[in-house]
Amino acid sequence: MSYDPSPSYPHRPPPPPQQRPPYPSHAPAPSPHGARPRRPAEPSPSPFAAPAPFAAPASRRAPRRAALGHHSDLRVLRSAYRWQRRTATLTALGYFTLFLLLSAYAPGLMSGTLVGGIPTGLMFALVQLPVTWLAIALYEHTARRRVDPLADRIRKEAELDARRRATR
Repeated sequence: MSYDPSPSYPHRPPPPPQQRPPYPSHAPAPSPHGARPRRPAEPSPSPFAAPAPFAAPASRRAPRRAALGHHSDLRVLRSAYRWQRRTATLTALGYFTLFLLLSAYAPGLMSGTLVGGIPTGLMFALVQLPVTWLAIALYEHTARRRVDPLADRIRKEAELDARRRATR
């Protein structure tokens, strides 16, 4: 057995120091700890002050929206997709689990015969294929009803945002 003296973690060199532009002569010297100098706080309006008179908006631009990654529609899409997966998975796996439990704990039921001498266990096994098709159909139905409209709306909003950024 040989000894490997290399560390078990990969070595990463420290990041290069960031180049900062020189401070203007009227700015305070930077802190030795790297903190930026604080700006004086804006005075907060008194809750008892009279409301400001109505004024015309400064510009007619649409208000800036949050970045797409933090958009609530993505959370709604994720939850709809999660519900869709769980429903389809529990449909297919639930039936299969029922089949296994009946096979293990109710062998008398599974070995009993149905119409024409076909064992009940065989019928449960053959019905599993249509149940799987049902799970697939349920998955597609919920995708068309819940997930696809949300995804289309988010896609259109992302394209609009990309066009807006391109025109700036």
